[in-house]
Amino acid sequence: MASQSSLSTLFPIQSELDSALDEATTQQEKEDIVNEYLKKLDERDDLKIPDFQTGLEWLNTEGPLSLNKELAGKVVLLDFFTYCCINCMHILPDLHQLEEKHSAKDGLVIVGVHSAKFPNEKVLDNVRSAVLRYDICHPVVNDSEARLWHDLEVSCWPTLVLLGPRGNLLFSLVGEGHRDRLTLFTNLALRHYGAQGLLKTHTVGINLYRDSLPPSMLSFPGKVAVDNSRKRLAIADTGHHRVLVVSSTGELLRVIGGPKSGRQDGDLSEASFNSPQGVAIKGDTLYVADTENHLIRKIDLLEGRVSTLAGVGAQGTDKEGGALGPQQPISSPWDVTLGTAGGSEDNVLWIAMAGTHQIWALFLDDGKLPKGSESKAGTCVRWAGSGSEENRNNAYPHKAGFAQPSGLSVAPEEPWSCLYVADSESSSIRTLALKDGAVKMLVGGERDPLNLFAFGDLDGKGVDAKLQHPLCVAWSPEQSLLYVADSYNHKIKVVDPRTKQCSTLAGTGEAADTAGPEFNTSCFNEPGGICVGDNGKILYVADTNNHQIKVLDLSSKTVSLFPISTDCTDSGPSKPTKAPTLPKSAARKEMPPVVVSAGQTLVISLTLTLPEGTKLTEEAPQLLDSLS
Repeated sequence: MASQSSLSTLFPIQSELDSALDEATTQQEKEDIVNEYLKKLDERDDLKIPDFQTGLEWLNTEGPLSLNKELAGKVVLLDFFTYCCINCMHILPDLHQLEEKHSAKDGLVIVGVHSAKFPNEKVLDNVRSAVLRYDICHPVVNDSEARLWHDLEVSCWPTLVLLGPRGNLLFSLVGEGHRDRLTLFTNLALRHYGAQGLLKTHTVGINLYRDSLPPSMLSFPGKVAVDNSRKRLAIADTGHHRVLVVSSTGELLRVIGGPKSGRQDGDLSEASFNSPQGVAIKGDTLYVADTENHLIRKIDLLEGRVSTLAGVGAQGTDKEGGALGPQQPISSPWDVTLGTAGGSEDNVLWIAMAGTHQIWALFLDDGKLPKGSESKAGTCVRWAGSGSEENRNNAYPHKAGFAQPSGLSVAPEEPWSCLYVADSESSSIRTLALKDGAVKMLVGGERDPLNLFAFGDLDGKGVDAKLQHPLCVAWSPEQSLLYVADSYNHKIKVVDPRTKQCSTLAGTGEAADTAGPEFNTSCFNEPGGICVGDNGKILYVADTNNHQIKVLDLSSKTVSLFPISTDCTDSGPSKPTKAPTLPKSAARKEMPPVVVSAGQTLVISLTLTLPEGTKLTEEAPQLLDSLS
C-alpha cells in the first residue's frame, strides 16, 4: 500500500510531547498536555495513513477490515509484532487490559499486524497457531511481506501505533514497558474524540478461530522431561496451563493445574499455572518454569503440593538478582534443568531466562557459581548474559550476550562439562562452561554478535551450520551427542560436539503431521521440546503445533505417536468436591461406635476387594469420602 504518512512524520511532533510528559509531576498535568497535543494534531491533514492493502490474510475476523469502512470512526491501536519475539509477548497483557476496559462499542479496536522476522513466521497457519497459543482475541492481519511495516517505517518489534477515527496517526510506542503511557494515550484519545461525536459504536465482526477447535488431550505442549528411574514423563501441557505426569507406556498418572490459567499454590487439585514451559524432574519433585506467571514452581508429588521457589508473579526487569527466590522478580523463564555448582549434587536449578536474555541459577542448596561468590540455598541470581540481546561469546559470563535463550541441557561429564543453550533468536546453540562460565559458540548463528538474522536450514560444521529459532536441546551421555529441536525448520537435528557437525536427524522441513514412520519421511510442526529416554535409545519430542508427543526410536530410526490414555480428553485436576458414592445395593458393614477425644488420632485400615481385571493406578491420587 502506498504510504501517505509514516512514523517519520509523527516522531518530531511526539518527541516534544514525550519530553513534556517526562517533566510533568501530576496526573492532571499529563492529561492537560496530551489533550493539547490532540487538539494540535486535529489541525493537521498530513497524518492520515492509507487503507490496508487488499488481499491480505486476516485472522479472528469475519473478513478483511478497512480503515475506511469497518474501522472508520474508531480509535485503532496497531500492534506490529512477530510471534517469536519475547518483547512482543510481554506487551500482550497490556493489550488484554485495554480490551477488558474498552470494547469496540466504546470506540477502540486493536489490530495485530504480524510482520515476520523468520520465513517460517510468514505462513498463515503458523501465525494462526501463535494467535491461539498466546490467546490473542483481537483481529490480526498477516503482513507477510512487511509492506505495512515498511510503508509506516516501523523499525522494531514490538511497535504500537495509535490511530484516530480518520485513520490519522496519534502516537507511537516502541518496545515494552509502556503500559502507563499507552493507557493514558488511549483513554484520552477515546475521551477526546467521543466528546466531539466522532466515535462510532458499531461492532467489528470477530470470529475467533479457537471457538471452532475440537478438544484435545494436549494443547501446544512446550517441553517434556523424562524420569528414567521411575519410567515416567513430565509434560508441560502449555496451552492447557498444566503439567502432566505420565507413565512410559502413556498412562496418565497426575494432572496438576489447568484448564484455565492462574497463579495458585497449594494442593495439587487447587494449583494453577500460566503457560508453563520447562520442566525438570528428580524423584518425586518437579521443577516448572511457569513462564507467563514469571515464576519457578515446585511440585511435590509425595506431599501433593505446589509451591513457588522464585519470582513475584509479575515480570521483573532486574538483570542481576541475588535475592531469595520468592522476593526475586524474574522475567519469562522458558526452561529449567538441574545441575551442580560448588556443592552437593543437583544443588542448583539452571534457568533459561528468556525475558532478560540471560542464564540464571536458583540454588536449591548452598553452593557457588564459577567465578562467583558463595550463595545460600534459595538464592536466585544471574549467572551469564549481560542482558543485551546479542550473540556475544566471552570468557567472562557476565559480558556474554544471549538472545532469548529457550532450552537447556547439562553435560556434567568430562571433557564436556558444560551447559548447552538453545539460543533461539540468534538461531544458534551455545555452550556455557561449568568450570569457569566461559560462553562459546557450538553451531549456527553468526560471528558478528549483533547479527541476529543468521538463520537457515543447512547441515554443516560450527557457524556454517544454520538453524531457525531452535527452542530445545537434549544431551545424551550414552552417545556423547546433542539433540536439537530446530523448531522453525520443523526438524530434529543432532550435533557431535567433538567435530561441531550438525546434521538433520528427522523431519522433512515441512510443517505437517506425519509419523513417517521413517525419520526422513516424518513431519513435525514447530517442535519445542526434546529429551532423551531409555538410556539413550529413544527421544521424546514435544511436537508443539501438532499437540502431540512423538517418540523417535534411534535404533530402528522410526517415529511414532506417544499415546496418553485417559477416560477424558480434557482431564482437569482431581477436585475432592463430589466423590462417587456406593450404590444403594452395595453391601454395608457396620462397626461398633468409637469415642475419640479432641486431639486423638483415629486410624482406619481398609481391605479393598476389586473386580477381576481392575486395579488402582500406581501413584495416581485415590479418593475416599468419609461421612460422619
